[in-house]
Amino acid sequence: MPFNILVAVCLVYVGLLFLVAFAAERRAERGRVGWLRSPLVYTLSLSIYCTAWTFYGAVGYAARSGLEYLTIYLGPTLVLIGWWVILRKLVRIGRSQRVTSIADLISSRYGKSNVLGVIVTVIAVVAATPYIALQLQSVTLSFGVFASGTPEGWALPDQSATALWVAGGLTLFTILFGTRNLDANERHHGVVMAIALEAVVKLVALLAVGIFVVWGVADGWSDIAARVHASPIADWPLQPGRWIGLTFVSAAAVLTLPRMFQVMVVENSDERHLSTASWAFPLYLLLMSLFVVPIAVVGLAELPAGSNPDLFVLTLPLAEGQGKLAMLAFLGGFSSATSMVIVAAIALATMVSNHVVMPLWLSLREGGARAPGDVRGLVLMSRRISIAAVLALGYIYYVLSGGSAALAAIGLIAFLGVAQILPAMIGGIFWRGATGTGAALGLTVGFLIWLYTLYLPSFGEGGLLSARILAEGPWGIDWLRPQALFGIEGLDPLLHALFWSLSLNTFAFVSVSLFTFPGPVERMQGLAFVNVFDHDPGARGWSRGGAEAEDLLAMAQGILGAEEAQGFFEAEAQAQGKAGFLPETTPDFIERLERRLAGAVGSATAHAMIAQFAVGAAVSAQDLMAVASEAQQILEYSTQLEAKSEELARTARQLTEANDKLKDLSVQKDAFLSQISHELRTPMTSIRAFSEILKDPDLPAEMQKKYAGVIHDETIRLTRLLDDLLDLSVLENRKVKLDVKVANLHDLISKAVQAASNTRPERQFTLHRDYPAEHIPVITDTDRLVQVFINLVSNARKYCDAERPELTINARQRGGRVIVDFIDNGSGIPKASQRLIFEKFARLTDTARAGGAGLGLAICREIMTNLGGTIAYLPGQGGAAFRVSLPVRREVAIDAAAAE
Repeated sequence: MPFNILVAVCLVYVGLLFLVAFAAERRAERGRVGWLRSPLVYTLSLSIYCTAWTFYGAVGYAARSGLEYLTIYLGPTLVLIGWWVILRKLVRIGRSQRVTSIADLISSRYGKSNVLGVIVTVIAVVAATPYIALQLQSVTLSFGVFASGTPEGWALPDQSATALWVAGGLTLFTILFGTRNLDANERHHGVVMAIALEAVVKLVALLAVGIFVVWGVADGWSDIAARVHASPIADWPLQPGRWIGLTFVSAAAVLTLPRMFQVMVVENSDERHLSTASWAFPLYLLLMSLFVVPIAVVGLAELPAGSNPDLFVLTLPLAEGQGKLAMLAFLGGFSSATSMVIVAAIALATMVSNHVVMPLWLSLREGGARAPGDVRGLVLMSRRISIAAVLALGYIYYVLSGGSAALAAIGLIAFLGVAQILPAMIGGIFWRGATGTGAALGLTVGFLIWLYTLYLPSFGEGGLLSARILAEGPWGIDWLRPQALFGIEGLDPLLHALFWSLSLNTFAFVSVSLFTFPGPVERMQGLAFVNVFDHDPGARGWSRGGAEAEDLLAMAQGILGAEEAQGFFEAEAQAQGKAGFLPETTPDFIERLERRLAGAVGSATAHAMIAQFAVGAAVSAQDLMAVASEAQQILEYSTQLEAKSEELARTARQLTEANDKLKDLSVQKDAFLSQISHELRTPMTSIRAFSEILKDPDLPAEMQKKYAGVIHDETIRLTRLLDDLLDLSVLENRKVKLDVKVANLHDLISKAVQAASNTRPERQFTLHRDYPAEHIPVITDTDRLVQVFINLVSNARKYCDAERPELTINARQRGGRVIVDFIDNGSGIPKASQRLIFEKFARLTDTARAGGAGLGLAICREIMTNLGGTIAYLPGQGGAAFRVSLPVRREVAIDAAAAE
């Protein structure tokens, strides 16, 4: 087959993946998740376990080691069927704690320790490098198979260059669809759908090759059985120790591989999907392994001696002249490699960003989390850079190792590396006595032993360890030889590393945990993890300290985005019985906020950021007793009391807030009446005085004209004040007639800006607008809506105290509502005054500066109520900010106008 056709097919295939991922992302953004969260898609996403190792390498493994390849499939099958309780517990913990990665799980369990997060991240990244190199090697070798028979112009000049191009392409795809958004739930619908499609492609490809081999090359299963009996595979000796060891390693990898944890726990949207996956995924593995032995024995018999068995899936169809089938097989292997690299890169980049970059940024940045800045942009950029770095490490491993080792051997190295996380994981979710110190020591010991006994020797004698160290040990110490540690000789290198790394890892973890005592946050998290199915211990980790809701909102906006953060704070305030966007900073609220932020930046980083605003964890005797108590009756009774207490607290907050507001309004009312008297008396006094002057018959004509003009101006002023009072009364009594019509929001805003230009025209004022976004059709009373906009723009021009005043107007449509924000760059409105600004008796400035009775915002509130919308002060924006929200179509207003 011409190599250029193969390249074109690859590009078309990658384009198809882009389209699928893009379409899924768009559906998710519109809230139409439906089948995106189906158990079938979830099960297919688990197929990233079947990488190029299982697509190509399983055949090579069978050709070299007989039925030992079955351990690759037996391990995950046992986990999905026999360890279902562990999977279900991990998924429940992941959802309740908003876990974003396996490093986040370990960090969150052991007191939200970022040190543990860093350790797990380092282990995962180092262990992933050989596995990513494996995928690059498989794709490069498969390209080489097709290039070897092409004209010189299409031949691949350098396999390393091919691997570099493949790594670059995977980096681009992963960045585009793995870091498009910073989701609080850390789900990537587009990537998952692309993975599901690739799962189908690689299964169909492998089945197609297998069917062709059994019935196209051989004469059916009977012929295959005879070939197996005559092949070296029949002489394969069963080694129980290695069989059990490899099965255990592959089972542990299903739980601890970052990519498997990503799709199995983080991307899980419904715990019930595990029920389907518990039988469907083993069935998928069975189908993937069904034709491995037939392909291996036929390849050994039909292909020339010395042929690479890892490539039999490709070379057999090519040798038989089946170019299209070979191309399908190539796409299957390509899918196996790319799906693994994409998800692994996303998972590892999330871990690096949350546990390395963000903590460093917080420690080095002046002001920490309190300082303003685009945290969201920093997180996304750090993840994109991390994706490129992870793939670069895989490429470097590929180059250094020479890319010549069998695929299965490289895969097992990575499996054993991530298996070091297993003791800390299993101990953390089942043993409350497990401590962070024990977990850290166990992880470190296991990782170092794996590194020394298996990872470094994988580069070969001319690699990172010299031939002398491999043969004699460091400094000639024989019992420290990497593959004969402590004098244990004769073991298979993998089993040798497995025994020493995991046994010493577990011993250090358990023994240190027994002799250390967990801190209060560790105890809280231990209770939450171990008893995740029994109860939710609630928010007891924070005391009510110096946290200000507005500061927390400003920080949350930088991480979650303005709309999501504002929606969360508004919902929390309403749950507490408060209006607006600023809830009380109770321990319950701070705990919920921390979990929300943890979904974006990890639990340890979220905890550290909030700790800079709130006084740290409360360590009271009651807390420790609550943690120690395990009696279900006490817990249930405590839950009932807590619910009643929250209800009483909510009612008390409402009453207190209403009482304080009435007191303030009572004071404001007196001031208002005094101001109204002054505003009425002043023009009337002027009118009376100048009208008496006009009675003088000898008054010159010029003076008569001048004084008549004064009387006219004062009459207009008086009329305007009376109109405002009457307008407010009509609006409050809902007797206003609305003139509903269709208009373009852009035109209404422009009209308001033009009308408000007379307010302090001498002052330089910068206006920021997004004109394309403003073109939204609305059906409402346009004059009334413009009246609201004029008031807000005029207030910004009058009261913004910045040296260079600016006003930003943001308009957008969300569902059936239009939202318009007016944000200036001044000092904003003090928190104590924010609840009164829309009251008709309230005044925030002196009379001279206000220039009126202060009815503007009160009228705006009533207008928006009549239009079916709202106007609210938006805190945490750096200056005074107001949000106007109204329905796109005012149906009620139309009916009301018709009724009149």
